[in-house]
Amino acid sequence: MEKDKIASEFRLLQDFICSELEALDGAAHFQEDIWEREGGGGGRTRIIQLGGLIEKGGVNFSEVEGKVSDEMKRSMGIQADSFYATGVSIVLHPENPHVPIIHMNVRYFELSNGNSWFGGGIDLTPHYIIPEKATEFHKDLKDICDKYHSSFYSKFKDWADDYFFIPHRNETRGIGGIFFDHLKPGEPISKEDLLQFCLELGRAFPLIYRAQAEDRRSLSVSERDKVWQSLRRGRYVEFNLVNDRGTKFGLVSGGRTESILMSMPPRANWEYCFVPEKDSEEEFTLHWLRTKHDYIQQ
Repeated sequence: MEKDKIASEFRLLQDFICSELEALDGAAHFQEDIWEREGGGGGRTRIIQLGGLIEKGGVNFSEVEGKVSDEMKRSMGIQADSFYATGVSIVLHPENPHVPIIHMNVRYFELSNGNSWFGGGIDLTPHYIIPEKATEFHKDLKDICDKYHSSFYSKFKDWADDYFFIPHRNETRGIGGIFFDHLKPGEPISKEDLLQFCLELGRAFPLIYRAQAEDRRSLSVSERDKVWQSLRRGRYVEFNLVNDRGTKFGLVSGGRTESILMSMPPRANWEYCFVPEKDSEEEFTLHWLRTKHDYIQQ
């Protein structure tokens, strides 16, 4: 399977997701910014802002290639002369703090040494943890994973728990989801099936988010809720800048900074030594994020 076919499928996936999200938001539309990378390739950044549901969101497609720099070799352990990468990346920050932040990406890499692989995943970052909604989210992901391999959900769920963890806070970024990387053809399914797995995750993304957002987007919001939202967004920023490999790859590979940092929330806050009130929803959420959960069996 040629890399051009994979990139074409990812472009169509971006189109589909943007159309579905505009319908879900009900008010705002995506603005497109087409860009070129000096070292080779480019992409389409699409941003939606100040909508009926989404305060700020992005659905990005990129297809880049070029020489593997010394910095990429050091930071990512890549041993090749050149690389090719294409994918779709999404982050949505809702207006209402009772609706969660959501992130998804699917990607394909190819190196001049012959190595190629897929990566990606979906994870959810609620400002307030609702255990029933968390279970619903994980069941949706498990249903997709089980179509392709019986080991995928448990393996990728554990991977997400480990990956979306903020060590300096001793807490997870959210309720996890699935995360996978370096999935190579035949390990354990074919290249075509790996592509279809990524595409099915992408096509399910708008439905999954609708299920999480639709019954909570109209809940009343207090000033306390907005303060808490800004603090949780601060945690999101910390992870993306300190721990996220995708952000690091984009920056060290000479990617477009505005597109890479579109994942940042419109506003965030850091309060010195914040301690939530005892027995509050905020305390419950923090406790939940510091404990590992089996969402399917609970």
